[in-house]
Amino acid sequence: MIMPAKRIIPCLDVKEGKTVKGIRFEDIRDVGDPVEMGRLYSQAGADELVYLDITASHEKRKTLPQLVRDIAANLNIPFTVGGGVSDLDDARILLEAGADKISVNSAAVRSPELIDKIARNFGSQFVTLAIDARKEQQGWQVFINGGRIETEKELFAWAREGQERGCGEILFTSMNHDGAKKGYAIDALDGLSRILSIPVIASGGAGETDHFAELFRRTDVDAALAASVFHYKEIDITEMKRYLSKQGIEVRI
Repeated sequence: MIMPAKRIIPCLDVKEGKTVKGIRFEDIRDVGDPVEMGRLYSQAGADELVYLDITASHEKRKTLPQLVRDIAANLNIPFTVGGGVSDLDDARILLEAGADKISVNSAAVRSPELIDKIARNFGSQFVTLAIDARKEQQGWQVFINGGRIETEKELFAWAREGQERGCGEILFTSMNHDGAKKGYAIDALDGLSRILSIPVIASGGAGETDHFAELFRRTDVDAALAASVFHYKEIDITEMKRYLSKQGIEVRI
């Protein structure tokens, strides 16, 4: 059986029209223009991109369709857009603007039927459920509004519910690992990939090439997402893919 190639996905967190990056969801700083960065990543060997408007839900506003149109005009790889998507019309506007997939997070936690509606109207392949969670004493708790508000939802139960409601993939970010560059949350990601039949994207913790290799060796996740190591050119995507290929990990080169 031919296994699908593992995907490498740069993530561009957007705030006020600029790409930004923080550590554990704090200390946010500007790192560049999202359209130009997306174009460069497209040329550099990225398989997909994820754009997340990180303050849209907290500030109760929508992701700007014009930015999505500008991104679409400059890319030749798929990209996902999230942030402030709270109803079917939000999803429709972003898809019509050129997004390949829609990411839902805070609004889906508050109204889980949003997943069903988008999947039913546009197809499961267009819906990514993004989950931000932090490991507490009682387990992995889900947070919303850019990591500002703790909820009663538990990571694994919420991921399973998202799958049952029709999302096409899960994007899990470990808040404990985000920006720390000490490796991914392997145990949690292994658990997610075992209980789910849809693709899992790992996010939070990439600091060096070996962290990607460890992730793909020790879990069955489908993709690795990272931000700062790519934004600050600490890791070259093409070189990393060659390294992963030599390690016996199937990637697109």
